[in-house]
Amino acid sequence: MAGITAYGFWRELINKLNDMNTNNNSYTIIYASLMVVIVAFLLAFVSSSLKPTQDENVAIDKKKQILAALNIRGLDSKDAITAKYNEVVEADMVVKADGSVLKDGKGKDKDGFKVENKALSPENLPVYLCKVDNEVKYVVPMTGRGLWGGLWGYIAVNADLKTVYGAFLSHESETAGLGAIIAEEKFQDQFKGKQILADTTSQEVALTVVKHGKVEPGKENYQVDGVTGATLTSVGVSCLFSTSPSPRASSFSRIPSSALKHKYPDIPTIKPTNFILHSLNYY
Repeated sequence: MAGITAYGFWRELINKLNDMNTNNNSYTIIYASLMVVIVAFLLAFVSSSLKPTQDENVAIDKKKQILAALNIRGLDSKDAITAKYNEVVEADMVVKADGSVLKDGKGKDKDGFKVENKALSPENLPVYLCKVDNEVKYVVPMTGRGLWGGLWGYIAVNADLKTVYGAFLSHESETAGLGAIIAEEKFQDQFKGKQILADTTSQEVALTVVKHGKVEPGKENYQVDGVTGATLTSVGVSCLFSTSPSPRASSFSRIPSSALKHKYPDIPTIKPTNFILHSLNYY
């Protein structure tokens, strides 16, 4: 067998199979096992060959979602998405819940961008530092759960860390025509200009999604109209932003100005504020 080629090995094996009694149980077992090995090998080869393309598509989709949170939509080609992302995203930091910077993200796409949703934690929080029309914006990821499956998205806030600039939301398996509406631009546009806090003296996140048609007078600045017939999905979206005692609760952290000024030393000093860095799953 020494020095035998792969072709020679398979050729010899096939010849032995041809010489066997096809009505014998041993033939059936060997033949079936051989087919399983061949198919497994081909599947592994195809998967390995396609992985670079799959990884690239996942990265492009992630960039498209981040851009959507920055109200930059309608880009379909990979080149257009990549070019716009490189234009507006200046760094992808990784910070801890106390605001300390673990990675400065200056290499772009090598730090925060590499953090997957399942790896998000209070000790591992991506923050994308962006500039849109020469104005500083911050984008952070969110994860949670709806009625039937996971929810995720990104929220972009202005440099004041108090006003929502834009939002992107998506879902795993919400009901079409009901909960799935959260993935539509019309629903997401409601978050533009909303306040994260109820007022300048509050340290509690007030931004929330309420039952459809139940936005309270005087609270329009931080309440978003929910989806008709999709109460649990709306609650799930609300839990992406606000604290709740339920098992679906999100966790919120504070980001001090020191974590922001390392990149933009010219921005005004901002006192630590209750700010959405990450919605932590409890599943």
